[in-house]
Amino acid sequence: MDKADEVAEIAVLGGVGFNSYRDCESQPVKTPYGGVTAYLTRIKGKHIAIIPRHAEEIHMPPHRVNYRANIWAVHSLGAKRVISTNSVGSMRGHPAGSFVVLDDFIDFTRSRPSTFYDDKTVHVDVSDPYCPEIRAALKSSLEKRGISYTEGIYACTEGPRFETRAEIRMMSQFADVVGMTGVPEVVLAKELSLCYASLAIVTNQACGMTMQKLTADEVTEVVGKAQDSIFEILSDAIGKIPETMNCMCRFAKEGACL
Repeated sequence: MDKADEVAEIAVLGGVGFNSYRDCESQPVKTPYGGVTAYLTRIKGKHIAIIPRHAEEIHMPPHRVNYRANIWAVHSLGAKRVISTNSVGSMRGHPAGSFVVLDDFIDFTRSRPSTFYDDKTVHVDVSDPYCPEIRAALKSSLEKRGISYTEGIYACTEGPRFETRAEIRMMSQFADVVGMTGVPEVVLAKELSLCYASLAIVTNQACGMTMQKLTADEVTEVVGKAQDSIFEILSDAIGKIPETMNCMCRFAKEGACL
């Protein structure tokens, strides 16, 4: 595998409206799935690569994001840990602007390439999809700032449309928040034995939870207002992630290949 010119320790995958990379040095990364632009910086003494998930001249919709290229770029840059930010709708009445540290997911996507292994069978283990060490760092950072948060299950839908009332009624039986970008990203990270965790920000109430019409404008508005807070939480969490990996994420692919 060709390594990129620069090496990162931790990667941040930014969601809708995430623009905390504007002043960073850009680094093109070639992957077998297409080119990716990473933005390199240092946070808490660590080399960080920021990859904006939707970055294009025209905003890339969730069902067309090149997830394989993004995760391969993380791996190519040398990063072993990934922190993702995701905008979500709440099915539990979380207020807009609040945070959820994800602890599991349910996949309702249907047309996205979801594996690096098209030519052989790899049953990667996702019994603990989100790295406990990164999750602990995120929770500690939130608690340090007195920011209330919850933990919850993430339902990922195909998009780009919002979900129907009936779909939300069904998903709310077993998930807490809903979004469009967390899968297959988390699975691809597991296939490359990366530590991956997600900080979700609630941007709206899911369809049918209120009488209001859902709009994309409210998503970008909430994230825009929370930019500084999100960056501070991530920065502090990055400083809290232990140097030595003690989690099981790196063993996710052991015994998985047929």
